[in-house]
Amino acid sequence: MAELALLLLALGCGGGAGGGDTATSGDGGAADGGGTTDSGDTGADPAESDEALFRRAIAGEVEAGTALSTIADRGGLPVASTEGYLFGCTCGAGDWALAGDFDGWKPLAMQHDGDLWWLEVPVPDPDGSLYKFVQGGSDYQADPLARRYGYDDNGEYSLVRATAAHLERWLDVGGDGLDGRSLRVWLPDGGAFTHALYAQDGQNLFDPDAPWGGWQLQSSLPPELLVVGVDNTAARMDEYTHVTDEIDGAFYGGEADAYADLLTTIIRPKMEAAYGTALVNGVMGSSLGGLVSAHTVYRHPKDWDMAISLSGTMGWGSIGLNNVTEPELWAAAGHREVALYIDSGGGGSSCQDADGDGVPDDDPDSSDNYCENAWFRDLMLASGYVMDVDLWHWWEPGATHDEQAWADRVWRPLEIFASL
Repeated sequence: MAELALLLLALGCGGGAGGGDTATSGDGGAADGGGTTDSGDTGADPAESDEALFRRAIAGEVEAGTALSTIADRGGLPVASTEGYLFGCTCGAGDWALAGDFDGWKPLAMQHDGDLWWLEVPVPDPDGSLYKFVQGGSDYQADPLARRYGYDDNGEYSLVRATAAHLERWLDVGGDGLDGRSLRVWLPDGGAFTHALYAQDGQNLFDPDAPWGGWQLQSSLPPELLVVGVDNTAARMDEYTHVTDEIDGAFYGGEADAYADLLTTIIRPKMEAAYGTALVNGVMGSSLGGLVSAHTVYRHPKDWDMAISLSGTMGWGSIGLNNVTEPELWAAAGHREVALYIDSGGGGSSCQDADGDGVPDDDPDSSDNYCENAWFRDLMLASGYVMDVDLWHWWEPGATHDEQAWADRVWRPLEIFASL
């Protein structure tokens, strides 16, 4: 368990604690975006069109950051207008321009009104059209507030519009007493899907610059699957754990109920309002993200069809304390009409319970939560789950506890989920 504790503290398995979008820029650059100011305080009217709100920001009638963040949470940027498309940012100091494949990537000088840099240009074929903001004539940066985006050899790019499979973003989604966080959505070709999967540690799922190269999940997804990647925040250790535990004299955890409620009652309805409902819905994560995925389905079994946990931290609660673990919660609940996938890499020799707390997590040779997940499997079999019917367990011997290892085997639970 000492190795696990060090991994949880030093690595976090979440690609950083900030929880914000990973589209970045130089100092004072485009990644400053529009902020997340409450539009109710600065003049934005939720009933007016995005174009009208944008034009009022140009005129200085509404604070620019508020207008852009409000639009980003509604129809998204850029805004379709009478003359083409309105592009904008609160980019800060500098000399800013707009470039895209619609003009051969030649920078077009943006206009500057107050805090708002903007430009209205015609885009004859917006579907699949790429663009970026340009600072100083040569520093090309993706629009951090663009609804649609993707990655190529030059990093992140922004999309004017898209019908082919692509990524979309939503910013500052919070509630139930938890801070806002970004959502990164993989939308299948044509926006058509039958299954929706809500995945934790969203920063690591699609971005090739994430730790260990990230999951690059888009390369493993079945065509009918929508994925909502939910960014973690600085409170990851608390939000992803259902009880308090002790690591090296410090106490963490206990907010997973609130996080499960956020995912189930706020984030999922918001995504269904934007994209439609799926026939099958699941939750997925790794490490602590796997733990909270299992806990979300445990807490809301009638709302979810499957929990997927890769290398889940199923011994949480017993690392330094003697609180109830997630496998014990599931065992006490008995068999329910939900599917469960659990796995690990690593391995172990004895999977012993040396301290007598009922959790076999004291094997000095165990790694990647191997013993705890094998124990979880056995508890579920004893509760009436049937292997390869509503319970799946996989062991990848020697696999490490990182995004590359999860990326290498995530195809397996995705295929299972898509078959439900």
